[in-house]
Amino acid sequence: MTETARDSQAGQTAEADLLRATERERLRALVEANMDVARQLHADDFQLISPAGASISKEQYLGGIASGEIDYLVWKPESIDVRLHGQMAIIRYQSQLEIIVGGQKVPLRRYWHTDSYEKRDGRWQVVWSQATEIQ
Repeated sequence: MTETARDSQAGQTAEADLLRATERERLRALVEANMDVARQLHADDFQLISPAGASISKEQYLGGIASGEIDYLVWKPESIDVRLHGQMAIIRYQSQLEIIVGGQKVPLRRYWHTDSYEKRDGRWQVVWSQATEIQ
């Protein structure tokens, strides 16, 4: 392996680790309802596809968290896989998640998560997110 190839591989590994850390920071912000951090990590054109198949905008999603309509009690990600392509990345992982939505508690369950990130103005932001319950 050439030095340039090693540098490129090391740079990709560092960027993948940064994406993993960013996703964990995003999940902490959502569980803690830290809206300042959550707003920074979600792109303005963010869209969530919920496990029920609903399409939810950034304002709807973060507004629901800020109001308590959506209340994450537990969100524990497992190992996060990263596919990195320039200024775009896709991450995928399983998690355990417990949530209250509209006053209805959803007990601790397992989910698959797939998230698309884009690097904008030098920082990674989630653009699309989809969650699927594991039955």
